[in-house]
Amino acid sequence: QVQLVESGGGLVQAGGSLRLSCAASGSTFSIDTRAWYRQAPGKQREWVATITNRGTTMYGDSVKGRFIISRDNAKNTVDLQMNNLKPEDTAVYYCNVRGYLIDRYDNWGQGTQVTVSS
Repeated sequence: QVQLVESGGGLVQAGGSLRLSCAASGSTFSIDTRAWYRQAPGKQREWVATITNRGTTMYGDSVKGRFIISRDNAKNTVDLQMNNLKPEDTAVYYCNVRGYLIDRYDNWGQGTQVTVSS
């Protein structure tokens, strides 16, 4: 299986930037897609961005043009560069990987808090 550890969350003022990083370990060769999700208090978990093994990127409408997802295959990391942050971006951000190893899997990190003050 694959284990995930996120880092990089924190407190930032509106208009500022933060960079999240997710390090994967274990059977990383089996990963098909890497993604970021977020969950604000009292709300359902929301998809933020995905990057495929081919490097194709996709973004949710609320972050398109402001966030950039990228990966470093050598380091087995997937990063989320968040620019022009807004108070509504405040949430716990989760790293997610999906792949196939004997069976399909869908693994999550522990989450990292991002707080944007107005």
